[in-house]
Amino acid sequence: FPIDITFKSTNPFGWPQIVLSVYGPDFFGHDVVRGYGAVHVPFVPGRHKRTIAMFVPESTSRLQQLTSWFTGRRPEFTDPKVVAQGEGREVTRVRSQGFVTISFNVM
Repeated sequence: FPIDITFKSTNPFGWPQIVLSVYGPDFFGHDVVRGYGAVHVPFVPGRHKRTIAMFVPESTSRLQQLTSWFTGRRPEFTDPKVVAQGEGREVTRVRSQGFVTISFNVM
């Protein structure tokens, strides 16, 4: 999707990121999360291609996995900021779920 955004900053620390949340149907037709990922927006003019590693949160126990399978409610993040920040992610169990390639045209 084409996105037209203008940014202005005096400090490049924490430069804007694009956070992706990909959803899709599971075996039973429930809409479940297929992956999360984030990438920093490049600030150098030109065409940039970035590959984003996607991941999904995992249940911590077999009982939770079984319950989520029956109910169709898989683990997911309630706040998308968790994906963009590194704080607290070291204790979150996740599984790799493929890649998404995104192209930027920066002027």
